[in-house]
Amino acid sequence: QVQLVESGGGLVQPGGSLRLSCAASGFTEDYYVIGWFRQAPGKEREGVSCISRSDGGTYYAASVKGRFTISRDNAKNTVYLQMNNLKPEDTAVYYCAADRNRWRILRAQTTGVMRPADFGSWGQGTQVTVSS
Repeated sequence: QVQLVESGGGLVQPGGSLRLSCAASGFTEDYYVIGWFRQAPGKEREGVSCISRSDGGTYYAASVKGRFTISRDNAKNTVYLQMNNLKPEDTAVYYCAADRNRWRILRAQTTGVMRPADFGSWGQGTQVTVSS
């Protein structure tokens, strides 16, 4: 079982930037997919972005493409989400999630949707608030 700890959330003005970090432990395989979901009050959990731990392949939701960048540092077992040009609608609790199945990212890339049910390990979440 992998353990995930998020950090980096906070309050930022519209147009600002934040970088979220997800520190992971407990990997035993090299083909974990790690990603970010978010959930705003009263809304369903939404897949934002994910990255393959082995080859660095990525997926982005249409709502964040061009503004958010996901990256990884395998030596530190850490995944980052750089969020630029933040908008009030980006306000949510952001969750880091991981799964052993390397095909999760392919499914997200081909269907255009990251499904929460496809990810077996979750962090506790970090709040991101975009407001003036």
